[in-house]
Amino acid sequence: MQAGHNQEKTVMRAPETILGLESSCDDTAAAVVRRLPDGTGAVLSSVVVGQNDLHAAFGGVVPEIAARAHAEKLDHCVEQALTQAKMQLSEVDAIAVTAGPGLIGGVVSGVMCAKGLAAATGKPLYGVNHLAGHALTPRLTDNVPYPYLMLLVSGGHCQFLLVSGPDDFTRLGGTIDDAPGEAFDKVARLISLSQPGGPAIEQAALSGDPARFAFPRPLMDRAGCDMSFSGLKTAVLRARDTLVSAQSGLTQQDQADLAAGFQAAVVDVLAGKTRRALAEVADVQTICVAGGVAANKAIRTVLETVSQDANVTFLAPPLGLCTDNAAMIAYAAAEQATLREPDDMTLSARPRWPLDKRQPGMLGSGKKGAKA
Repeated sequence: MQAGHNQEKTVMRAPETILGLESSCDDTAAAVVRRLPDGTGAVLSSVVVGQNDLHAAFGGVVPEIAARAHAEKLDHCVEQALTQAKMQLSEVDAIAVTAGPGLIGGVVSGVMCAKGLAAATGKPLYGVNHLAGHALTPRLTDNVPYPYLMLLVSGGHCQFLLVSGPDDFTRLGGTIDDAPGEAFDKVARLISLSQPGGPAIEQAALSGDPARFAFPRPLMDRAGCDMSFSGLKTAVLRARDTLVSAQSGLTQQDQADLAAGFQAAVVDVLAGKTRRALAEVADVQTICVAGGVAANKAIRTVLETVSQDANVTFLAPPLGLCTDNAAMIAYAAAEQATLREPDDMTLSARPRWPLDKRQPGMLGSGKKGAKA
């Protein structure tokens, strides 16, 4: 009897249909995902409500405003996600929620909402690392076999990860200060472009000369896969100040050239560090990218070229699953549920949560959230 009891505990039945919640930064999201027998996921619904209008006047995400907006919108997002999936709350097998890392007020809002849903329905509750959601997205969309290399490049994070299992991540390197998306936002403000900065700089760079300014390629003279973008931002600031001092302002062409030079520097750093990361994990056959910055065409193009040169497959999920969303959180919970028990009501929000538990967290914290 005892042996049979132990065997029953070892072989856990993973939930198949999961309601996911995401609120780590400035997107409030809910989704219903079903994990299919072959391991891929079917996204039955995905609702994402952004907050750009709420933060536009402040030049960046204001944590207090974001947290209040999440608290107001989460239940509506859940209702919409269930409606789109043509399901009742009672029909899902489990509740999953981002429990960190991120802006703590927003993470708390999501965790409390998920706890309430789990308590009311008796459904299992799974707290998910936001970065694991991004890192496992290629499994959701394409059932990419382990191991694979993931470049997570977003507003708050930038890491190279060797993904060897649902909860097995090795960090090869990451940003030691600003994430690329954060740097894009800051540089856009410096040269008087609109927010969010990524699309604005990409558009301005189309008519710019990337060679006009000699911007640095930080940490490219050092071994390893760590990156830095703060010094690059400072170089843009100095170039801008020189122009303003000489001519009492920036012309439209100045803006375009500064944008093009900055973007070219980011592209070169990501390309160079990706080559180094691939050299460190020579046995992988696939490199994947996720995060909002992956929408940048210049970055995507250079990563495709690097992948072709290394004779590995390049995969970028659809943009809606690259940026923050709840479908990735639901799917990550489904993958990890085969390895662990659900969380209980002591689940807490975590502003920092390194994926690679064998290494200390990355230093620094920006407006897009704590580095992990």
